[in-house]
Amino acid sequence: MIIYPAIDLKDGKCVRLEQGDMSRATIFNTSPVKQAREFERSGAEWIHIVDLNGAFAGRSVNTDAVTAIVDAVNIPVQVGGGIRDESMIEFWLNHGVSRVILGTVTVKNPSLVKRACSRWSNRIVLGIDAIDGRVAVEGWAEVSNITLEELAEDFEAAGAAAIVYTDISRDGLLKGPNIESTMKLAKRVATPIIASGGISGIEDIRRICASPPISGVIVGRALYDRKITLEAALKVASQEADGAQLA
Repeated sequence: MIIYPAIDLKDGKCVRLEQGDMSRATIFNTSPVKQAREFERSGAEWIHIVDLNGAFAGRSVNTDAVTAIVDAVNIPVQVGGGIRDESMIEFWLNHGVSRVILGTVTVKNPSLVKRACSRWSNRIVLGIDAIDGRVAVEGWAEVSNITLEELAEDFEAAGAAAIVYTDISRDGLLKGPNIESTMKLAKRVATPIIASGGISGIEDIRRICASPPISGVIVGRALYDRKITLEAALKVASQEADGAQLA
């Protein structure tokens, strides 16, 4: 189980939104680089970055901030938000990003995503954001008629490195993750599933770690609101992994 501390970027600052609403943004750090270094010092194995401005604009916006983070840390970084064409995917992969997350284009341009998975094996992650089981796109501003499971199954053979599944109704609200839906998805497809949205404390981490089909979890607001420490989350994940090996 991998714990992914999250950095969401808006106007070059580290923020958290509530349910993807840009008007409900709380600034937690004006220096994303300092935040990334803090995560690294705390033992993070990965950092998860979302360019929020980019998600709404349909193109990468916080390029300088992302590049600065990548240059500042020695752990892998995955980036999503507004990445809609192969040239931008290539740009990020050539500038130190380990994995690129594709969201809106999984619905709007699935052939591009499948080509990307074929061209950059194990470096493409699918970002599937859903509310009431329906996939949302364009920074969650549009809800499609495609179900979460349908979209995941459509890309089953593409060879994506993972799927980040976010339950929009819980994101940024500290209400607890939708473990039931996440486990259902993880059992439905072979692609590794990373849970996102709603982590409120260490018990949520324990519950997810005890759900074997789920391969990782993204933690954001709970870290910034100090409901949980990254060190504690990593310790739980390590203990669960050790316990699974002994079993």
